[in-house]
Amino acid sequence: MPTEDTPIPASVPETNLWSGHTSQWVHFWYYFFCVLLAAGIAVAATVFGLATAGVGALGYLALIIPLLMWVFRWWATKCTTYELTSQRLRIRAGILNKKVDELELFRVRDYTMEQPFLLRMVGLGNMTLITSDATTPTLSMRAIPGVEVVREKLRTAVQNERDRKRVRQMDVDSVDDSGGALS
Repeated sequence: MPTEDTPIPASVPETNLWSGHTSQWVHFWYYFFCVLLAAGIAVAATVFGLATAGVGALGYLALIIPLLMWVFRWWATKCTTYELTSQRLRIRAGILNKKVDELELFRVRDYTMEQPFLLRMVGLGNMTLITSDATTPTLSMRAIPGVEVVREKLRTAVQNERDRKRVRQMDVDSVDDSGGALS
């Protein structure tokens, strides 16, 4: 039985295995829309400016709208980071208000990696984690670089953390031992 004089055993030090963020390629069509919107505003301001003999120059001020749309989306994506350590996956998100969500690795039940054609062309991929965590039952990391390497690091870290904590996953099926469905 531990007493107040009993030293607390040192825990295994947590090491950083990988850190990264979602690539901006995931927003390609959004950025393309911003460029089209800016081009439309510029054309309309030019046509309106020619028709009103210089008064339409204020129309170019509307170019701030697609610019702000672009910058806000870029910044929000850049401010979302993922950090895989030997014990947890930490997600930091937010521009003005920061949110940190931590997922203990022993809670990861399954993971899926997919590389759609366009993302694969630029060396990116998506990873989806299915967990037993109450706040984050499914976690998607979209358009991350080196997704195959990250998946292998995650797989190894999950197994090591389960071994360290002596945790095993138990699957409960809806079929009994004789093959009949449970009701």
